[in-house]
Amino acid sequence: VSNGKTTSEHTEIQWMLLKLGSDMGLSVMPATNDRGKSYNGQQFNSLKNYKTELPVQFDPATRSTVEMIDVIWIQNRAIVAAFEIESTTSIYSGLLRMSDLISMQPNLNIPLYLVAPNARRNKAISEINRPTFTRLSQPLYEICRFISFETLRKGISDTSKFARHLKPDFIQDEISESCEVAAL
Repeated sequence: VSNGKTTSEHTEIQWMLLKLGSDMGLSVMPATNDRGKSYNGQQFNSLKNYKTELPVQFDPATRSTVEMIDVIWIQNRAIVAAFEIESTTSIYSGLLRMSDLISMQPNLNIPLYLVAPNARRNKAISEINRPTFTRLSQPLYEICRFISFETLRKGISDTSKFARHLKPDFIQDEISESCEVAAL
């Protein structure tokens, strides 16, 4: 896979998540460094519920971490989901951002999602279960779920006609899977 293809795949998935959130009536925010992006001629900032500011007051260190998360969904001034898309980078970069967020805000209760190609599923789940992430105040596998690109595409295709009726937990209940590894 060429870098151009994987980069556009990242942008495609980011667009799909931003559009789904917006279609669901949520405010959506891409990572700060992705705000100028577009997919298939559609500017990210053309979405109806596009935001550039976080609704909650975090300390500067937390804010700078949250603003780098690939996609954030916001409802009633609260973050209701955060997505890290891992198609080109090592899976670590997104997991480290999530881990930083949990470390800086241990009482934060935001569903986190790692979104990657199905071919990277086992690697992603294995990384989420490394000791550095399982020994957090709240283990990462308890709050971070996995979504494959393929499952996301199918879920969005299956629900596009009634997306405005969906709730954010649709992703958790219908599209994502647990990252917890059964004890041996």
